[in-house]
Amino acid sequence: MLKPTPAPKPRQTRLHTDPLLMLACFSLLGIGFMMVTSSSLHLGVKMADDISHYPFKQLAHIAFGLAFAGFVLNVPMKSWEKMGQTLFIAGLALLLVVLIPGVGVKVNGSIRWLSILGLRIQVSEVVKFISVIYMAGYVTRHAEHVRRSAFGLVKPLMLFSVACVLLLLEPDFGSAVVILIIAMGMMFLGGARISQFIILLALVAGLAVMLVIVSPYRLARVTSFLDPWADAKDTGFQLTQALISFGRGEFFGVGLGNGLQKLFYLPEAHTDFLFSVLGEELGLLGVLTIIGLFSALVVRAFAIGEQAEQAGLRFSSLAAYGLGIWFGFQSFVNMGVNMGMLPTKGLTLPLMSYGGGSMIVMCGAMAVLFRIHYEVTEHNKSNVKGKLA
Repeated sequence: MLKPTPAPKPRQTRLHTDPLLMLACFSLLGIGFMMVTSSSLHLGVKMADDISHYPFKQLAHIAFGLAFAGFVLNVPMKSWEKMGQTLFIAGLALLLVVLIPGVGVKVNGSIRWLSILGLRIQVSEVVKFISVIYMAGYVTRHAEHVRRSAFGLVKPLMLFSVACVLLLLEPDFGSAVVILIIAMGMMFLGGARISQFIILLALVAGLAVMLVIVSPYRLARVTSFLDPWADAKDTGFQLTQALISFGRGEFFGVGLGNGLQKLFYLPEAHTDFLFSVLGEELGLLGVLTIIGLFSALVVRAFAIGEQAEQAGLRFSSLAAYGLGIWFGFQSFVNMGVNMGMLPTKGLTLPLMSYGGGSMIVMCGAMAVLFRIHYEVTEHNKSNVKGKLA
């Protein structure tokens, strides 16, 4: 008597990971948490009479971020492509909502946050992520238009100019620059003519210079950046304290937890100037490690984008490039500000600085990159099986 044939087991989807990208991401999260803890223990005592106040909250932020990343990892790239335009409109709506009196949360003179269930969400971080998704879809749909027509470049920038105006009203000049860099970088990689791109870049740079000149506080930041020691107790205070941090760190640092600059000398030590604390406590060795990890992250993002392009997954390719531009440029600006290479800007260090909304959005962005890698791998496997069949 023949035995019944057992039913085939359901095929399990195996997540194809990128070892180097995963190492970079989790190393940045781990080192970031370690440095946030070191730079905020005294603040916890001062603000909440609890030494573990900020470390515990940051740990919760990372947990929420990883949970959100798990959700995003299951969203196909086709779904993101379909949602791009809707998400962009939603992003503009958020930028409007945050400016409504009594709704947006004001911190240090800027209204950039929304408080949702006790969690502060920095709207500009959400808009940066949306900008990558929207631009990837736009360049995919209008590839020939972008390559052949100057209007193909200007059209999306007209929409992004609306977002930038709203960001400048917060004010958040740094995030406006990041968003424009993301948009222009993706159009360049999408095939825009170099001559048109250079002209457009010159126009944007000229506009940025004009905005700095007409704004007294932005002009003060630039002049203090050029010579911070000329007014070290006022306009140059933040930068001089950051430079002292790096000077004290030397090669191996003064040791984890032994830094002095974070003790009410260096403002925003656990957020925007976390890199300075790291430079003091872990020295040049720690600084080079972080630069190496961000470099690996960006290199892998562009490599995944190139693999997606070779596989014919145009939208996924541009999205990977956009994420690489975002993380690379924002980390470069943050580290450049900390080391006195750039004027002071309120941009966080991705995956490291203290903050719930920023951490959740950036973990989600990295999950999109892992999803692209997974879909490219599956696409290539299917092609190999098709050729062998």
